Amino acid sequence: MLTTGNQLKAARALAGVEQIELADAAKVHVNTIRAMEASGANGISGRAQNVQAVQRALEERGIEFLNHGQPGVRLIAAGG
Repeated sequence: MLTTGNQLKAARALAGVEQIELADAAKVHVNTIRAMEASGANGISGRAQNVQAVQRALEERGIEFLNHGQPGVRLIAAGG
């Protein structure tokens, strides 16, 4: 589950997408992405539906969200 701004930044970097591209894919304003990332190591505050939309958009690009004691991300191989 997407939980912190730093996790979002890392996921976006792994997926190779810019903030504006992710915002378009998630159907949120780019300022929403900026605000989420600005939370840094803290939890993302905001509308749950926006966080879920951003997470889904990144998952469609092969990102897996990890929360084994602390938030993380990884790029999963195509098909698996």
